Amino acid sequence: MTLATGQRLQTLVGAGVVLLALGLGAGAAGISSEAGYGGVGPNFLPWVVAGALLLCGGFLLYEAQSGGFRDMEEPVGDEKPYWSGFVWMSTGLLLNAALITTIGFIFSCTLCFVMAARGLRNAQAHADAGVQSWLVDAVIGLLISAPVYWMFTRFLAISLPGITQTGWI
Repeated sequence: MTLATGQRLQTLVGAGVVLLALGLGAGAAGISSEAGYGGVGPNFLPWVVAGALLLCGGFLLYEAQSGGFRDMEEPVGDEKPYWSGFVWMSTGLLLNAALITTIGFIFSCTLCFVMAARGLRNAQAHADAGVQSWLVDAVIGLLISAPVYWMFTRFLAISLPGITQTGWI
């Protein structure tokens, strides 16, 4: 890749981040600014993220235009994307979104983790289709999602979908 081509692509990355920040800012403008608990409104965090993204995008554009991203390591791995891993991870995210109100937060996030782990393992050529690998991923997913669910529902009083009325699952 020539320097000019690399700089053009890097400029596109910076411009994309700026556009993302502007889009997030436009979305934040449509959220109520009425102050709630702690004196800040629900649009506070989207504005902070939009501002940080805008700052990062501006910095990326500056870097791209003043000589390109510096000290970048050479990419490793294949030159073409690994679509199978992308499909595994995307399917996990879509299933999580589709099933979260049906099977609850804990199990839908566990499923998402299992699918993402499978996609990453396949991408690294560590595809082990054995049952033990699937079970280990499921246990790890449960060990991550259950405490997150309990923290949000018990300690922060934020309602997340569960499969029982007790609030523990």
